[in-house]
Amino acid sequence: MTLLEHPGAPVPETPDWHVTAFLGARSGEGRARLDAVRALRARIPVDHGRRPARLREDGGHAEDQDLDFGAWHFLARRSPGGPPLGYIRLSTPDTGALFRTRGFLGDERYEELLATEGFGAADVFEHGRLVVEHQARRFGLGLHLNALAIGAAHHLGARAVIGTSGTKDGQDRFHERFGFRPVPGTRRYVPQDTEDVVIMLHRTADGGGRHHDLVTRLRDEFPFIAAAGATPLTPSGTGAPDRETWRPVLCAAADADALLASGTVREVHDTIDDQLAELVRSREPACHDEEGPEKPAGAQRREYGTWAWYPWSGRLVHVLPREEFRLVRTDGDRGRIERPGERRLFDKKIGVIGPSAGPGAALTFALEGIGGAFKLAGSGGFGLSDLGRLRGGLHDLGVDKAVLSARRMAEIDPYLDIEVERAGLTPETIERFFAGGLDLLVEECDTPWVKIAAREYARDLGIPVVTACPGRGLLDVERFDREPDRPLLHGLLGDVKSVDLLELTPQERTAAFGGLDSRPHPAPGGALGGAWCAEAARRILLGRPCESGRFHTDLEPRPHLSGSHRG
Repeated sequence: MTLLEHPGAPVPETPDWHVTAFLGARSGEGRARLDAVRALRARIPVDHGRRPARLREDGGHAEDQDLDFGAWHFLARRSPGGPPLGYIRLSTPDTGALFRTRGFLGDERYEELLATEGFGAADVFEHGRLVVEHQARRFGLGLHLNALAIGAAHHLGARAVIGTSGTKDGQDRFHERFGFRPVPGTRRYVPQDTEDVVIMLHRTADGGGRHHDLVTRLRDEFPFIAAAGATPLTPSGTGAPDRETWRPVLCAAADADALLASGTVREVHDTIDDQLAELVRSREPACHDEEGPEKPAGAQRREYGTWAWYPWSGRLVHVLPREEFRLVRTDGDRGRIERPGERRLFDKKIGVIGPSAGPGAALTFALEGIGGAFKLAGSGGFGLSDLGRLRGGLHDLGVDKAVLSARRMAEIDPYLDIEVERAGLTPETIERFFAGGLDLLVEECDTPWVKIAAREYARDLGIPVVTACPGRGLLDVERFDREPDRPLLHGLLGDVKSVDLLELTPQERTAAFGGLDSRPHPAPGGALGGAWCAEAARRILLGRPCESGRFHTDLEPRPHLSGSHRG
């Protein structure tokens, strides 16, 4: 990294920088762009011979790194056609095995660092290679680019940002202004950089330090910057797929126009007239469209409501404002749930654990308006063998299952507040998953430790738990909100504790959990489980009768069992 401003200097008045962003690719336009920025970022740090180790024998610059492929690259100019003046890279967890910080520390020490800080590999992004031409430094371009990379990481779901920082010219102090802190015991001399280098760590939850407002603004602008610089699809090649994003960007008409001008919007869906007609019928069922209130027209119509931009699909969708959108969307519940009940359900926060929860419970909850905020725990990437039970296509292969579920939910309701714990539930992440409170927990995983540990937390916090085992038509309900001393899993496994399950072999897990059907199930089972969980959740969250127990709905004959049963 290169010093950009004196750490103690006031923030200068900055011009409006023109910044483009793109994902590095091995071929096509993405590779051409990558070659150009490699030359820029290699030339500036050489600094007229100040770092001769960066020069090759042929006079070129040693800046070819595999870490560039799949990373975000930001390039800044004073005007769209002007020369590039600055650059920064943001690497995602997909390339975490190649992070410079990992190479700097070594695999073992890097893993120890993440564990000590309470992060998983999927939580951490890496920023680096920040370089700025001399004449642009006094205008604060380095500050702007640094804030943009951090803001982009925040938008993409990072829990932390890590990087190496030089110390000779105060680069470490520069990064401290953004909430970074040096990691003790990591400072050492690097001959190639001719200075001491230290690992710096930034926690997303702590904000952006002195430049928090700038980081937040650029976080919100990142999707538009990324869309404007995206590699277009062509018959001979494709842009890099987006495997990270699950949050749609909600914007006004002016921002929607900017997205359209960028050329990256693949589809525009504007059915606001039909939605307004449905809104009239929802408010006044006996009223025909022509008898309803006057509708916005022309420019007013275009500015009415919200435009939702889905970066992973390139779709731009015009929808009603939040409250009106949800009023119309739940209109089918008329007579079954009254409006106050619908609002109560939207006010709830629900945690969902497990790969089957996406096509089952979580997606069903989104369809039915059960919950307005969600925490989803990841469970690995979507693979070819998952196509028989999870709702996704071939183009989704490799996307984290929780991210995939979050995308499907956001495509149903762009106003949902969804957090994703891509590292899944582990001893390092479980406390964070429950932080902030949950009104209900849905558990549909096949890991014994997670099943027990999640229930231990839920019981301590008074959170009810529902679980579906659709292969047997089984629904589990545990009302820890009413029964704080209730045995976990109805006592079927005795007084088992999560700490005892961490070291079990696969064979021991099977033996210990032989009576619980926690295997993955095909799509019909997932749909049945989702319906079961949704019905139980609705009853619990609205205060309707729903006792603890095990409930069966199964076509197979069972001794002493007819229809359904509560144990």
